Amino acid sequence: MAKKRYVICGVSTRANGMFIRPMLETFQQHCEIVGLLDADPGRFTNCFKKFPALTGTPVYAPAQFEQMIQETKPDAVIVAGVDYTHADYIVGGLQHHLDVISEKPMVTSGADCKRVLDAQSNSRGKLHVTFNYRYSPIHTKIKELILEGRIGRVTSVDLNWYLDTYHGASYFKRWNRKRNNSGGLSVHKSTHHFDLVNWWIGQKPLEAFAYGALHYFGPDGEFNPVREDGRHCGTCQVKPSCTYFMRWSSRSKEIVPPDDHVTALEMKPASFTGYRPDGCIFDSEIDIEDTYAAVVKYDKGAMLSYSVNFSLPYEGYRLAINGTKGRIETKEIMSGRASFHVPEQTIDYFPLFGGKETIHVVPRSGGHGGGDPLILEDLFLGPDPLRPYEIMAGAEAGALAVLTGEAVWKSAHANLPIRLSDLLVEPDLAEVLKGGPHHV
Repeated sequence: MAKKRYVICGVSTRANGMFIRPMLETFQQHCEIVGLLDADPGRFTNCFKKFPALTGTPVYAPAQFEQMIQETKPDAVIVAGVDYTHADYIVGGLQHHLDVISEKPMVTSGADCKRVLDAQSNSRGKLHVTFNYRYSPIHTKIKELILEGRIGRVTSVDLNWYLDTYHGASYFKRWNRKRNNSGGLSVHKSTHHFDLVNWWIGQKPLEAFAYGALHYFGPDGEFNPVREDGRHCGTCQVKPSCTYFMRWSSRSKEIVPPDDHVTALEMKPASFTGYRPDGCIFDSEIDIEDTYAAVVKYDKGAMLSYSVNFSLPYEGYRLAINGTKGRIETKEIMSGRASFHVPEQTIDYFPLFGGKETIHVVPRSGGHGGGDPLILEDLFLGPDPLRPYEIMAGAEAGALAVLTGEAVWKSAHANLPIRLSDLLVEPDLAEVLKGGPHHV
C-alpha cells in the first residue's frame, strides 16, 4: 500500500513530539513527510537536528502554502502551529480536497469556525481535530457507561478543572497570554473540556453564561515582586522573590516550562523571530483570564456547570454526570507534581435506587492519560474496527468546542448569556468587550 503524503504547518515542539516522531518511528510504513512550513527558519534547523531522516525535506514560509501544495502534492495537511494560524491552513487544505489533521483548538473564533465549516461542506477532504482526551481509558469507559444507558438520559454535568502553579502559570509566560494568539484560555485550554462533555453526553451546546477574572497573574497578582513590564525569567533580577518561579526552581538550577510550540531551551530565543516563552507572568500585556465559572445549556435539556482555575496547589479535575437513572463520579489528581499521595482514579456509578459500584479501569501508557497512542493509531491506521462508537472529532465537534469557549469569555465581559449560533455571524460586541480581562 502506498504511503500517505503529509505536509506539516507549524514545526512546533508539539508537531515534533506528537506527529513527526511517531510518523518516523511507529507509522513509517504508512506515512511520508514531504513538506514543512513555518515562519521561523530556526525551527527547521531544530527539526532536522532532532530527525536527521528529514534533512532535505522542502521547507516553506507561511506565504508559500499554495506553492507547497503544488510542489509536494500531499494527501493530507497537519496543522500544529500557534492557534491563530490554524484557520488559514485548515481552509486551504480542505479547498484542495485534502484531509486535514488539526491540533486543538481547531480555530480561535466563531468567524473562523464558520470558514472551516463552509470549507468542510464543500470539500472531498475530511478534517480531524485531535481531541486526544477522548481516548483516555477512563474517558472512553465513561462514554460506554452512558451509551449502555446506565444513568439514563443525561440531565446535568458538574466539571471542575484545576491547573497547578507550574502548568497554569506557563500559559501566562507564553504566546497564549494574548487573546489574539489563543482566543484566551476558555478556547485554548477549555475546548478540551467542553469537547469531552459534548462527546460524553451526545448533546449540542446552545448557550453559555459565565463569569471570568484575572485573579493571579498580570500586574495586580498578589505575588508580583515588583511592578515592571518586559521582564523574562531568563534575565529577571527579582526572580528569587517570585514565589511562582521559586516553587519549581532554585537559585542554582532554573526550570523554565517548555513551550508547546517552541522550546527555548533547545536554541537561543533570538533564533525564533524575537519570541520568548519565558515572559513574566505579571506583565500588563496579559489580556486573558485565569479563572472561569460558567453554565452551558444543551439542545436536549442537559446543563453543564463548569469551572477552571489556572493557579492551584495541585492539578486534576472532578466530574459528576447525572441522569434520569443514576450518577457517575470520578476524580483525577495528576501525580507528577502533587505534594501528597495520589490515589488510583476510579469511576463511581450510583444507580438512582441502588448501591454504589466502583469501576477500576485498566490504564494505558502515553500522554493525555494514555490517549495519545490511540488517537495516533486512528489517524494513521484508520478507525479501530472493534470500537462500536464514533470517537474521532471532526469540524462540527471542533467548532462546538471553540464556540462554547468564545461564548464563555464574551459572556464574562458582556455580563450576558451568549448563544453559540450568534457567534457564527459575529454580532457587534465591541463596546462591551473593551478593556481586556476582568481584574479583581
